[in-house]
Amino acid sequence: MNNKVKAALAGAGALTAVNAVRAAMFVPEKKDWGTAEPEKIDVERAQEHISGAIQIKTVSYPDKSLVDFGEFEKFHKFLEESFPLIHKTMEKEIVHEASLMYRWKGTNPDLDPMAMLSHQDVVPIEEGTEDDWTHPAFSGYNDGEFIWGRGALDMKNHLICVMEAIENLIAEGFQPERDVYLCFGQDEEVVASGDSGAKAMMEVFKERGIHLDSLVDEGGAVLDLNIPGVIKNKKLIGVGIAEKGYTDIKISVHSDGGHSSQPPKHSAIGEIADVVKDLENHQFKSSLMPFVSELFSGIGRNCTYPARLVTCNIPFMKPLIKEVMKQIPPAACLVRTTTAVTMTEGSPAANVLAQNASITVNFRQMPGTTVEDVVKHIRKVCRNKDINIEILKQKEASKFSPTDSVPFKILEKICKQQNPDSFVAPYLVMGGTDACYYEPVCENILRYSPFNVTVEELRCTHNTNERLPLKTIEEAITFFMRWVRRASSENGLEE
Repeated sequence: MNNKVKAALAGAGALTAVNAVRAAMFVPEKKDWGTAEPEKIDVERAQEHISGAIQIKTVSYPDKSLVDFGEFEKFHKFLEESFPLIHKTMEKEIVHEASLMYRWKGTNPDLDPMAMLSHQDVVPIEEGTEDDWTHPAFSGYNDGEFIWGRGALDMKNHLICVMEAIENLIAEGFQPERDVYLCFGQDEEVVASGDSGAKAMMEVFKERGIHLDSLVDEGGAVLDLNIPGVIKNKKLIGVGIAEKGYTDIKISVHSDGGHSSQPPKHSAIGEIADVVKDLENHQFKSSLMPFVSELFSGIGRNCTYPARLVTCNIPFMKPLIKEVMKQIPPAACLVRTTTAVTMTEGSPAANVLAQNASITVNFRQMPGTTVEDVVKHIRKVCRNKDINIEILKQKEASKFSPTDSVPFKILEKICKQQNPDSFVAPYLVMGGTDACYYEPVCENILRYSPFNVTVEELRCTHNTNERLPLKTIEEAITFFMRWVRRASSENGLEE
């Protein structure tokens, strides 16, 4: 064996040894998160309240003439009867038709208040699917394992558990240092509506000169991670620190039209088809934002030792990771603004050439990409410069909330105490929440719903057989009680 081969083998051996050491050290931070006393929770009462809330059909529609505001009044009455201590102790306002704002006055007026968000409304049941449900969609049926119905996961479960937590704290005699606000919008499901209840409540804060210390809304969850040989019995706690924007754009082309027996070389449909191809073949540039690296690092550190021989090298594999993610739709949406052609219109009859053909495209912008950037992108990548662009609906992407803030650290501590085998990872929310409207009055916006559900159960959100596992309720109320105790205190991280 010559000296060069020996040197190469020695180098390879050294690299292998270094990698083995790196993998051995690539583990979660060892930290004593402490313990917390068990909370006194009436789980059966909470189940009854969630079931009762689901039975009230607070359905929202883009067309407000279709909304039955009588159902929202019924829901408000239900909350009054179910949570008497809250309605005796806290100030309540009805904002913007049916949105609810509660204020629990704190002992220290010098501290910025905190807010907890939820929404009262649910999406409609798709016509023709009513009989596909195992239990009727608005029954709130409790079979001993799940509570079934629209809103069971999005998000009457969250709203009721927040109310249960506050009711319990009041009953215990707890008094917050900072003001605690509960803000329950009535039209969150009607995404990007310009006059939303959440926006109206934010304006109330703004007009009163109120700046929020922290805000918690939906957007994250607790997921079990079990991959044989890779990761075992770990819980991923996703906390949304930002959310994508939402833009619907209609793109149209015009043609002379006429009879289908005398077609031109390219019809309006053909021209709009070229627009579709141009958009799909020229996707937005991708990038690995810091939250993606934190997510992969958190997962990687919690893997078994053999798997960590690979995951410890994630910092050096970013270009490869990005290319792989771009090929997988559920992952690609984490690294770039997405383009989805969802609707098309053309001729009204099979023997008529369309005079106007159009497509509707849904874009979900990454933070840092504006609606104006989307329009510029369309103009740039489409060869046809005579297209007409009409913005139908728009909402800008949110800013990123810091992960080194006291509120984020409090949330992480509570989660680690509840689930020692968990890791908290920031991520980007794909859908829209009411939280984004509060950016003018709050920097620490955390999107987290503390319900341990499976991926299969999550897929039932906005779908047939939406249901909530009963086993998740106590842990969720426990989280909210501890969150209020600590986040409402000036020194909540030290408690």
